[in-house]
Amino acid sequence: MNLAVVGATGMVGRTFLKVLEERQIPIDEFYVFASSRSAGSKLRFNDKEYTVLELNENSFKEHKIDIALFSAGGGTSLKYAPIAAKNGCIVIDNSSAWRMDPEVPLVVPEVNPQDIRKNKGIIANPNCSTIQAVVALAPLHKKYGIKRIVYTTFQAVSGAGMGGWTDLEEGLKGHEPKKFPHKIAGNCLPHIDIFLDNGYTKEEIKMVEETRKILHNSNLRITATTVRVPVFNGHSESINVEFNKEFDLNELRDCLENAPGLIVQDDIGNNVYPLALNATDKDEVFVGRIRRDESVENGINLWVVADNIRKGAATNAVQIAQWIIENM
Repeated sequence: MNLAVVGATGMVGRTFLKVLEERQIPIDEFYVFASSRSAGSKLRFNDKEYTVLELNENSFKEHKIDIALFSAGGGTSLKYAPIAAKNGCIVIDNSSAWRMDPEVPLVVPEVNPQDIRKNKGIIANPNCSTIQAVVALAPLHKKYGIKRIVYTTFQAVSGAGMGGWTDLEEGLKGHEPKKFPHKIAGNCLPHIDIFLDNGYTKEEIKMVEETRKILHNSNLRITATTVRVPVFNGHSESINVEFNKEFDLNELRDCLENAPGLIVQDDIGNNVYPLALNATDKDEVFVGRIRRDESVENGINLWVVADNIRKGAATNAVQIAQWIIENM
């Protein structure tokens, strides 16, 4: 199996390499691509040194590549993913470019791995905040049927790349922001991605549309407010859910405890609940503060946390690649 990483020198790209090593993905030939700015630099992978190649229109013609993990931005994906697919490569793309294309599967392996088989050369990795949410919601949707979801997210600055990380670092020293429109240090910004005509941000609409696509329910009622918070890494989410069916709280908790990729941390007597600090460098999604919403029938509140660079991006893509290698 020949594998490539596109955007290998970025935050997610480097994490691709780390997760591939940890999971010991079987690779015959390995290639790392980036823009002309990074071409010629060196990266270590599996105790070998690799030269970063400049991505161009001939990259997938000159090299026989079976799977390519893309994290180089939407424009790069729109241009080069079809070229890769035309040359027999399966692209797993981390940008938003292909997520809502009806011909492209949008996949979280714990939730809808069967959709991988529908690919025509491109598979989309969902938004980081959507991935962790659906890992927790999918088993409950299967058992009780979800009627409505209210998302409120508390998203780390690493979700905005190195620019976001630097804004928080420098902001803590009293410097002005360069990435965000306002200071993030000591602040919360209810503004992730651009604002749309309906007053929602693009990030909020991503969560709505991607959740519907992954759960195969285009009529699911969902609203979202996404907030950037002064946390370096790890997204946290308050998720309010209404079900179509009645539920027993202990049975619901058992459902979550037995769900793949999910760890329940919910012992409020001992102050145990998911924390962004504890989720860092983990591949699992953590859920706690599980309690009834007593203001509605069949309602529940959840607190869901995950490492947004690992499970929210790199790990999910590597899991898709792993599934392809083992099942196709």
